[in-house]
Amino acid sequence: MEDQGQPTNEAEQPLDYRFTLANERTYLAWIRTSLGLLAAGVAVHTLVQPFHHAGIRRALSLSCIVLAVTLAVGAYTHWRDVQARMTRGDVLGNTLLVPILAGGIAIVSIFAAVATVWT
Repeated sequence: MEDQGQPTNEAEQPLDYRFTLANERTYLAWIRTSLGLLAAGVAVHTLVQPFHHAGIRRALSLSCIVLAVTLAVGAYTHWRDVQARMTRGDVLGNTLLVPILAGGIAIVSIFAAVATVWT
């Protein structure tokens, strides 16, 4: 005799709320990083004195802002993908956000180094 109070197969098992909350914390960490980059881009554009070479400040600022937007959009799509996979019981996929952030920070660092040396 089946227990009427329990689901009969694994597809009906409720998702453990701890995994959902961990996924949400990861999403919020990516959003905090995005907001930090956005603030850096605005600060560079607004507060930094113009460099001797035109466009370096703009390139530095825009690279921070573009990276911030990319991370914000990527964070949402990754959160949604992980949530759907956990609900279905699928294996979690890898994220492209880590290499995107690493490459983006490398580009921002190069612009900052060029701006520092050429001032």
